[in-house]
Amino acid sequence: MAHAHVWAGKVLALVKAGNTAAAIAQIKVAPSVKDLLALRKGLADAGLAGRWRDLDAAVADNLAALAAPRLHRSP
Repeated sequence: MAHAHVWAGKVLALVKAGNTAAAIAQIKVAPSVKDLLALRKGLADAGLAGRWRDLDAAVADNLAALAAPRLHRSP
């Protein structure tokens, strides 16, 4: 079964609504690196990348944290 990146779409909707605090909270508990990459792509496609520095930093920080083998999250 293919993963539809539903999480990324929901977080992107929060960003578009202007609720960056809620989006950052969701980014901190992101389910996987794939979802964060889908969110980053969605932000870039919507022209929102670079608009909020703290949002971009949260995505980058959590990508690094989830990519680290010592911080593995169980499903």
